[in-house]
Amino acid sequence: MEKILKEAYWRNLEMETRRNFLKGSFMGLGGLALGSLFSCGSGGKAAGPAFDPRNPLAARPPHFAPKARSVIYLHMAGAPSQLELFDYKPDLALLDGQDCPQSFLEGKRFAFIRGVPKMLGSQAKFSQHGQSGAWISNYLPHLSGVADELSFMKAVSTDQFNHAPAQLMMQTGGARLGRPSLGSWVTYGLGSENSDLPAFVVLTSGGQNPDAGKSIWGSGFLPSVYQGVQCRSEGDPVLFIKDPDGINRDLRKASIDAITEINRQEYKEYGDPEILSRINQYEMAYRMQIAAPEVFDIHNEPEYIHKMYGTEPGKTSFANNVLLARKLVENGVRFVQLYDWGWDMHGTQASESVDTGLKEKCRSIDQATTALILDLKQRGLLDDTLIVWGGEFGRTPMAENREGKPNAFKGRDHHAEAFTMWMAGGGIRPGVTYGETDEIGYSAVSGKLNPHDVHATVLHQLGFDHEQFTYEFQGRPFRLTDVAGKVVKEITG
Repeated sequence: MEKILKEAYWRNLEMETRRNFLKGSFMGLGGLALGSLFSCGSGGKAAGPAFDPRNPLAARPPHFAPKARSVIYLHMAGAPSQLELFDYKPDLALLDGQDCPQSFLEGKRFAFIRGVPKMLGSQAKFSQHGQSGAWISNYLPHLSGVADELSFMKAVSTDQFNHAPAQLMMQTGGARLGRPSLGSWVTYGLGSENSDLPAFVVLTSGGQNPDAGKSIWGSGFLPSVYQGVQCRSEGDPVLFIKDPDGINRDLRKASIDAITEINRQEYKEYGDPEILSRINQYEMAYRMQIAAPEVFDIHNEPEYIHKMYGTEPGKTSFANNVLLARKLVENGVRFVQLYDWGWDMHGTQASESVDTGLKEKCRSIDQATTALILDLKQRGLLDDTLIVWGGEFGRTPMAENREGKPNAFKGRDHHAEAFTMWMAGGGIRPGVTYGETDEIGYSAVSGKLNPHDVHATVLHQLGFDHEQFTYEFQGRPFRLTDVAGKVVKEITG
């Protein structure tokens, strides 16, 4: 009798476990989860009729005919100074060394400025370039040569003045953790053109990840299959991509098939949408063993290409990552995100000054960025590859005076009210400058934009109406642009 009672007790306890509860509630919780995975929000337009739950990265059509099929986003983490690169302000030079007027300080919040700072004229020399007459400084001599390929947005603004929340805002459309990145939204909407490579690849340079960490290429509330895959530009592109000792490819395939079958049974029983992501990622890892080593190897590029980009195979560098980005979009990768760390020029040391430090930083990206534009153009890829360049905010027209006195070197504090970004390719009108700041580059006077406008424009070039491109989460449709954003038609044509 005692044995029978114990068995009955354990059977009853088993029925109360979380797994059995979820199993019994499949039509409730599981159904909601599946609805969340497969729903496209209002109108059901995002994923399109070809959406396949068995292959969440299958290529899908956008809302309308796109002008771009892929994106290379070059994010300069730390925020480059627009006043030394693109926003020419001769009147600011006349104020150099004078006390900053109180009207620029009252009611304003700065990251480090205390007391009354001095005005700081541009440390670079500006000139006009190309038929468009774009103002570009001598810090970027190579980029000046392709001025007519660029479309400048001179009055981008944000409501964040610290790095991590500003990077989140620029990359996810929200300053708090938990929202999907731009790359995740794009891959969710369009899927992939190459089933052997990730749809969304992330590459970093500069020695560190951005302040906001890996969350800025995360999938947020989207299924995790849409998050960015961080790869390396030296050694194996992904750690553990090679077969372990004693394991050949046939055995590896057999083990993947066995794992996949277990996962399919789990999915059939519990309906958890993340199981689909797990299946896809195992199978992607197996396929990448063949495709990735060749695509990620820049050694096989001809010598003239290495000279063009300034690459050094075998090392980690921005130039290597940019060349790799070209190879990736050439092989069907949908979204390539490059983060280059080290643009935070406060003036606390020489390497963080807007004269010597910023000039050196520009030297590390100028040639490769220009080569990317020229290389894509000569291959016929620039027309449908959208390049986006920018940071998370701008820099102040005043010199930073941390602790109320001038910093040791010439530097600028964080500035959220106005900064410059540019786009090229992907159907963007070349040789256009949109927006303008005041005489000293402090505030926008026309064409003011915010990150939602930038995102709406990127999505538009990819064929999406940003207001209709949504995902059901927590009972309501979410979108990348939140409840704001407008397409910058002045640069899209």
